[in-house]
Amino acid sequence: MAWYGFNFQWIFSWSLDRKPLPPDLRALDFMAEQGFNFVRLAADYRFWTRDFKYEEPDVSILSVIDSYLAACRERGIHLSFNMHRVPGYCINAPEIEKHNLWLDREAQDGFTYQWEWFARHFKGIPADRLSFDLVNEPPNIGQYGMTREIHAAIIGRVVTAVRAVDAQRTIVIDGLEGGNVAMPELADLDLVHSGRGYQPMTVSHQGANWWHGWEGHPAVYPGGDWMGRQWDRQALHAYFEPWRQVEARGARIHMGEFGCYNHTPNDVALRWLADLMSVWREAGWGWALWNFEGPFGIINHGRPGGHFEDVGGFRVDRDLLALLQP
Repeated sequence: MAWYGFNFQWIFSWSLDRKPLPPDLRALDFMAEQGFNFVRLAADYRFWTRDFKYEEPDVSILSVIDSYLAACRERGIHLSFNMHRVPGYCINAPEIEKHNLWLDREAQDGFTYQWEWFARHFKGIPADRLSFDLVNEPPNIGQYGMTREIHAAIIGRVVTAVRAVDAQRTIVIDGLEGGNVAMPELADLDLVHSGRGYQPMTVSHQGANWWHGWEGHPAVYPGGDWMGRQWDRQALHAYFEPWRQVEARGARIHMGEFGCYNHTPNDVALRWLADLMSVWREAGWGWALWNFEGPFGIINHGRPGGHFEDVGGFRVDRDLLALLQP
């Protein structure tokens, strides 16, 4: 999967006073100039759904997404449209949902309907220009009632529905347990399986105020005791073995999210990211950084010790850019 790029948040989290952002043309120009070819667009279904009426979507969102797709196509960039929040589930604040995707028929019907709706609208767009990433980061097995069997049944239903409308559409599914756990049970559906590059989280999420598991575990790499192992390139290689096994059964693999928060010492971040890139390059997998600009990005991340230069009008971490480029 020779897709290399970034996650963008133009329609990431809806609120009453928040409107969709236009495509960031400067960022897309920068990507194309630097050899990147992939945008993962994380979307919140509430931008086109009101009062949990899943089967009455607001068609005005289609022109917004059309504008994102057109901007990417003009620059030879693949757009992967991801529902980060879907009817009945989001890894962030799932409790605000009226229904439960894993247990409630209403959410499952709405989830399927919305992907069919998008499939009809985008039918005919070449598969190398647009993919559907069905649901961001399903929960831990057993959490919210989700099991492997329930997840596989829901994914299978949506895949069948989309392909009944548009048989050639590329479909992406995120690993279980926050994108980390591979899914051999779905290896035969001709899908792209999307993993994550955040382990060890004591390095990637050091200092995060939304996850406190790093407390008492300094950001050390190589080394550092996390999940019962000492982390180095060999440990990273072993961690992704289940994904290689799924790939061996015919699935395609892509790493749809990874990144390092800006509280991790810069030398530690670069050593870890260099090994991560090395493991993925060896496997032939592409990747998408979370995200382009900000504390996890390559632009203005604010990590002390970073080597910043002006590139294309952006304040870019030159060392990180060199690691990420295809």
